[in-house]
Amino acid sequence: MRLKHMLIARALETALALQRLKVMTAARGRGIIFTLHQVRAYDTPAPDPNRHLEISPRFLDSALRALWRDGYRFVRLEDVPALLSTPSDGRPFAAFTLDDGYRNSQTVALPVFERFDAPVTLFVCKGFTERTHTMWWETLAELLRKVERLEFPLGGRLQTIPTVTPAQKERAFRQIARDLSSRREAEAITALNTLALAHGLDAAKALDRAMMTAEELKTFAGHPLVSLGAHGVSHRGLTFLDDASLTQELADSAAYVEGLTGKRPESFAYPYGDGRSVDARTARLVAEAGFKLAVTTRPGTLQESHGSSLLELPRVSLNGHFQNPAYVSALASGIPFALARPMLSGA
Repeated sequence: MRLKHMLIARALETALALQRLKVMTAARGRGIIFTLHQVRAYDTPAPDPNRHLEISPRFLDSALRALWRDGYRFVRLEDVPALLSTPSDGRPFAAFTLDDGYRNSQTVALPVFERFDAPVTLFVCKGFTERTHTMWWETLAELLRKVERLEFPLGGRLQTIPTVTPAQKERAFRQIARDLSSRREAEAITALNTLALAHGLDAAKALDRAMMTAEELKTFAGHPLVSLGAHGVSHRGLTFLDDASLTQELADSAAYVEGLTGKRPESFAYPYGDGRSVDARTARLVAEAGFKLAVTTRPGTLQESHGSSLLELPRVSLNGHFQNPAYVSALASGIPFALARPMLSGA
């Protein structure tokens, strides 16, 4: 992982150098959508495989300041379709999203967005808000910090996994996460929660400490800078659901947000945002559920061509491993993604 982070940092430094030379300017496109999860003062003990999902309020402030200095206007996510369909005035835009409904979205992140008059859309996961589902990635990380050996049914077969050293704990996290990224997801999460409870860790209580309640979300949604979008019910990979189950998941998710705000949500964020939830079938059913736009976690800037494909919009993560405002400018330039395309395609 250290090597991967080092290579990403070098790519961002390269993008900064090219940006200063004013080359590849078309890569910036019309704008960018950023995604965040947790915003708080960092105090999680190592190892922390979820570090990428958490940034400090200080970094968020510096990121917004860097974009403002670069000439970005801050817009609502709901305004993106109209902006992509009209001629550009030469000024790029940035939209901001928060996933899942962490309590610090309101208590820590919102005051920073207020300072810059920056709108933000929070994607609500009904199962988290109503405490009917748990965040397996948080449960697993906490469990691995506590134990030196795990017995877990990988691939449906009980296996003993050593978790003594930090490297072993990180490896175990990746192994179990891969197993969870399958049609066995619900079954595996149940097994994980049972195992955690046997070690004195209650996933439901951890969820309750971290996530906003329905009443808190209603208050949050009443803020003039805040909009709510839908993020599913179970946070399960949507590609593993059959059509009937997926249709129900989308309908229940939209109805829940409408119940909180009195308004049908226009936007949807695919759980995980990658191949576990996004393909042509899921995008079609998202459209049939009445959503006007949907966001992925596929990285990239917004080009005019995205105006005709609003159901698989890219988003760029503000990543806890790269909390440097200069890197935010590099990401917004679009250059890292333009450079990555040939390598990803094998050219």
